[in-house]
Amino acid sequence: MPPAAATNLGYTPPDGGWGWAVVFGAFISIGFSYAFPKSLTIYFKEIQEYFAVSYSQIAWVSSVMLASMYAGGFGLAFNLQPALTIIGTYFQFKRPMANGLAMTGSPVVLSTLAPLNQFLFDSFGWRGSFLILGSIVLNCCVAGSLMRPVNKNARPKPKTAECNEEAAEEAAAAAAAADSRAQSDNLLTEENQNEGRSQGCVHKFIDLSLFRHRGFLIYLTGNVIMFFGFFAPVVFLAPYAKHEGIDEYSAAFLLSIFALVDMFIRPVTGFIGNTKWVRPRIQYFFSFAVSYNGLCHLLCPLASGYVGLVVYAVFFGLGFGMVSALLFEVLMDLVGAQRFSSAVGLVTIIECGPVLLGPPLSGALVDIFRDYKYMYYACGVFMLLPGIFFFIMHYYNYKKLDEEWRQSVTVEMRTCEETVRLKMKQDDKTAHETDG
Repeated sequence: MPPAAATNLGYTPPDGGWGWAVVFGAFISIGFSYAFPKSLTIYFKEIQEYFAVSYSQIAWVSSVMLASMYAGGFGLAFNLQPALTIIGTYFQFKRPMANGLAMTGSPVVLSTLAPLNQFLFDSFGWRGSFLILGSIVLNCCVAGSLMRPVNKNARPKPKTAECNEEAAEEAAAAAAAADSRAQSDNLLTEENQNEGRSQGCVHKFIDLSLFRHRGFLIYLTGNVIMFFGFFAPVVFLAPYAKHEGIDEYSAAFLLSIFALVDMFIRPVTGFIGNTKWVRPRIQYFFSFAVSYNGLCHLLCPLASGYVGLVVYAVFFGLGFGMVSALLFEVLMDLVGAQRFSSAVGLVTIIECGPVLLGPPLSGALVDIFRDYKYMYYACGVFMLLPGIFFFIMHYYNYKKLDEEWRQSVTVEMRTCEETVRLKMKQDDKTAHETDG
């Protein structure tokens, strides 16, 4: 069976201890990074009226913030990128659970900011509210102070024992070692050796060999399509409710309902993803979550009245939370913790395009048709198609990994048997010389 996570880090991750303080810091950093751009949608209608702009134009506010964060720019990017990377240095076996808990910060902060923003707007207007929100986000400096580097002087994991006379024991040890390697490090093939020789100065900072990694390309292709419809339904949830004649506080409360469900499902998803039944095939779990989101958006126009929107917010919160909890865990599962920092950097830079364009394009559909249902149909298609793509391609990828793993075990067994035979011949030769 192909491995679930990488362990060839050169040290033993503590899987706890100060790592839980790091998770708490990541919880706060990730929470404000994702929740802040979404919570600003409370002000969209008023800003739109103040500047006399269209739906597509006002959508640029959140999309630019999210895209700059994904592209690794300033501001929220300094919150997000370190928080995503450092968890993989502290956790190995409990990593899905740790990632799930850290990603829970987004709905927790959003459920608080959504009603708070409405109160701030009523009290101070949107300009005064932005000043107060800026001072609140400044507290992320405290969360960053918790993210100290991991102690890499811990005792390394024992390596596989040398070949002995019992080839079966050696095969079992080789299988155990192979089960704990990253999918990118399963085979020391000729291609991997060429990659190592071709790495130059650029590869010290960005691992461009990832563009020849099968699992990484599957993840990147599906995510680029998915992100065109990932954030827009959240951005337009409150404006959609106001468009339907629902009052401001009830519309803001929809975001709180969405966030509360999201908050519950993220740690649950982390626990499920950490089980022995799901983790070896966690990519299927992610594929299901993406497809489920698409179905929710396609069915959203059928919801009528405030009760219907509440039901949609609950089911959407479930799907959004599952995808968010697994989004970076499945990437680490594919490329390994050692290459994760480069992988997440490349992915977020490329994904900033659809993150930037998704909400404005969705807003343009609202401007053209004067109806939100076409926007939700489009987002549903952009989510459902990648979900199906992930199911098909990860089935192929797992099949190939199984074949490669069996081949590697066979090669190691043959090598061990040849070593044993050679040793026996040398022993026999030595015995004959002694008798002579």
